[in-house]
Amino acid sequence: MSLNNSETAEEMFRDAFERLKINKPLFIDKGSKITQNNIAREAGRDPSALKKSRYPLLVLEIQAYINSIECDSLKVKKTKDARVRSLKDRMSDCRKQRDKLASIVEAQNFYIEELLDDIERLKLENVVQLK
Repeated sequence: MSLNNSETAEEMFRDAFERLKINKPLFIDKGSKITQNNIAREAGRDPSALKKSRYPLLVLEIQAYINSIECDSLKVKKTKDARVRSLKDRMSDCRKQRDKLASIVEAQNFYIEELLDDIERLKLENVVQLK
């Protein structure tokens, strides 16, 4: 609600729209979504007062702004999804590498055990031959 009584309804809507864009509302909660209804509420008017038939340019500006915000939000979400997908792919690759290396380690341990058994067998054969 404006302190200036000579301000037109359209000016009140525009002022409310600007306050919401910079997240400095006076009459509704900060962080409220920018919608035509919220702009009307912030202007201290009934939500049905902000109609395209009465304020065609203003409503088009509001809709264009809302669409640009949604597009930006979608771009951020796609970028984030791509990053998450990339991290998931990297994590999957790391798990595959870990499993392969664990398999190699297991095979090498088995081979070491066989070699140790061979050493013990050879020591026993030497002891038997020395006697």
